[in-house]
This record gives sequence, C-alpha cells and structure tokens, in this order.
Amino acid sequence: MQSRMNYESVAPEAYQAMLGLSSYVKRCGLEKTLISLVFLRASQINGCAYCIDLHWKEARAAGEDERRLYMLSAWREAPCYSERERAALEWVEAVTLVAAEHVPDRVYDAVRQHFSEREIMDLTWAVVTINAWNRVVLATRAVPGSHRSAKREQA
Repeated sequence: MQSRMNYESVAPEAYQAMLGLSSYVKRCGLEKTLISLVFLRASQINGCAYCIDLHWKEARAAGEDERRLYMLSAWREAPCYSERERAALEWVEAVTLVAAEHVPDRVYDAVRQHFSEREIMDLTWAVVTINAWNRVVLATRAVPGSHRSAKREQA
C-alpha cells in the first residue's frame, strides 16, 4: 500500500489546526485512558488501521492493560470496563455512526449519568477529532506504522 499524498505538507494550515484540536482534547481533563479508548473505538468503527496502530501503541506506552485493548471491539460483553467507560463508548459509537439514528436520547441520558456537561462536550470533541483524523488518513491512504510520534500530537 502506498500513500496517496502527504496531508501534512499539502495543507499545512489545516494540519496545524487539527493538531491544535488534538492538543486540546489531550489536555481537556478527561482521563488519558478514556481518551485512548475513545480514539481506538472510533478508529475500529471507521476501519482506520493507521490510527488503530498509532493509538494502540500510545495506549500501551501509557500503561493501558493489553487485555482491555483486545476486548474493545466487544466492550458490551467484556467485564473490564467501568460504567463511566461504557457510557463513553456508547457515546463514541452514536456520534461516530450519527447517520444511522443521530444520537439517541437514551445514549445522551446514559452519558449524563457519568459526565458533566463540560465533560460530555470534551468527550464529543474527542470523538469529532478522531473521526476527522480517520477520514483524512483513509482518504490519503496513510500507511499504518508510518507515523512519526515524536513529531505528532495528533489524535
């Protein structure tokens, strides 16, 4: 597989704007492990191998349990996620798959039980950010494993 183009250099202003949004998400106050789960789950749904590779490695480097990462695609059946994480993962799926049924009230009600309004908005920005990265990476066919993590703070 070969990359179609280098999205960083073709549109550097847009790339910098995305890095800014990613930076906000990473310092918004939500737990780093939760952000990792958000990024990985959305990337799984979108089929973005590049982002799965990147965020799997980041999660492991941050100390996330490998078992939890393996079970993420089947999180509903896995006992290793907290109720807060489960609410967040359901939010990730609803926002990522928004065309299917928009974001149902039942999903919003569940996330409200575990997150403040500010946290819900930050969680939403995290989902929006990783979905944008997934789409850029998939459209340009960035090669999985080719990221330079020292340079990037991307989601």
